[in-house]
Amino acid sequence: MRLPYELSLADAAQAIAARELSPVELTDSVLERIAEVEDGLGAYVTVRADDVRKAAAQAERDIAAGRHRGPLHGIPMALKDLIDVAGLPTTASSRVRAHHTALKDSAVAARLRSAGAVLLGKTHTHEFAYGLTTPQTRNAWAADRVAGGSSGGSAVAVAAGEATFALGTDTGGSIRVPSALNGVVGLKPTYGLVPVDGVTPLSWSLDHVGPITRTVRDAELVLAALTGHHPTEGPARADESPAGLRVGVPRNYYFDHVAPEVAAAVRQAIDQLAALGAELTEVDIPMTEYVQATQWGVMVPEATASHEQTLRTSPELYGSDVRVLLEAGGLVPATDYLRAQRARALMQRAWARLFEEVDLIAAPTVPCTAVHRDQQEISWPATGGTESVSDAYVRLSAPANLTGLPSLSLPVGLDGAGLPIGMQLIGRAFGEATLLRAGRAYEVAHPPVTLFGRAVGERTTASAPTPVSRPTPPADATILR
Repeated sequence: MRLPYELSLADAAQAIAARELSPVELTDSVLERIAEVEDGLGAYVTVRADDVRKAAAQAERDIAAGRHRGPLHGIPMALKDLIDVAGLPTTASSRVRAHHTALKDSAVAARLRSAGAVLLGKTHTHEFAYGLTTPQTRNAWAADRVAGGSSGGSAVAVAAGEATFALGTDTGGSIRVPSALNGVVGLKPTYGLVPVDGVTPLSWSLDHVGPITRTVRDAELVLAALTGHHPTEGPARADESPAGLRVGVPRNYYFDHVAPEVAAAVRQAIDQLAALGAELTEVDIPMTEYVQATQWGVMVPEATASHEQTLRTSPELYGSDVRVLLEAGGLVPATDYLRAQRARALMQRAWARLFEEVDLIAAPTVPCTAVHRDQQEISWPATGGTESVSDAYVRLSAPANLTGLPSLSLPVGLDGAGLPIGMQLIGRAFGEATLLRAGRAYEVAHPPVTLFGRAVGERTTASAPTPVSRPTPPADATILR
């Protein structure tokens, strides 16, 4: 029998609605799970144990009185520590924000509050979301591997049972990368669909906010709350099938410089979509040679503009990796920034033409699984080349940020070391329903492997599991009881 913290959002919501589970029971189970595993993971900046118990008790009373607000009511969740909640710190996992307290809720926090979700606490990000590893946090599947970033804390919390769902932000892949590396579902919505008011910016024309969940159905429920819709509870709809969907399989770029196990698992998942009725079409991805230069050309100067004042007055408070990037952004000429924005506009038009041929693109989320925490580069034996970890992890996710198109990452298996592999589905603008439909169909046919039933940090392989010892907790993780 599953413990409450192991339940998906949809299953927990259904049990609460049927009076088979109370919000208090669910919240207590999740808090007990946090107490059990958090020291070895470092997912949270703070946990509001007393406040969340009070909120869960209030949700229980409201539901008992017939004031049920929907599937998120009484569900314990976490927010990336870029997202403002009135009266709470928003540190962005940085000393620069050590004394910052939000004056009001961000738009997404207000919507989740209205939906009845209860806040467990704030999760770690790579400092100001400017990185792809979240160094304070350990991978939920193997403590010696990176969590991915910048929403690493949110992804690890969901994967390890420390939250039923969480929110992350995504500027170059920061929802999807850690979701893929931790075996959970991450959805980057269409640019502008979910408001970013009250969310600490990195790059205002690339930033997105979206859900990290255990299942595709859960992502659908959270997205509905974030966009102001009110989904119904219950089982998946009968029309969730990929039959007739035209799935584009990239001939170029997305399977270049990709680990063989990742490529094989994603291609197998694509074939399984075809077995469920989807129509596969090979496509050429346009303007791929400009993706990374355009991503950095837009993001770096925008990030520096956001930090211009504190970079001048308190540069010593930034981590060295983030400070270098921010200082570099100040050297980018305005003409180069404008060229990058022009290339981006051309890319957006080219992708729009691509989606006249297909309904979605299916490809790897990241080119390799989680690397070791001290690893700086990735080698590609087939070509003899190397690539920085950050460049590798952002390479396949950046196109959806530059184009503003929705992208869904879902787990499609494990590699030989027992680490999760992710596939991303990319759709046309405001085509989230199509992505969720295809993702849900795959997930129903092929339920993902989870961590539950094993110790956190214990890998699953084709043979016997190999335990990984837990390191000491990070010094900057504060658990408030």
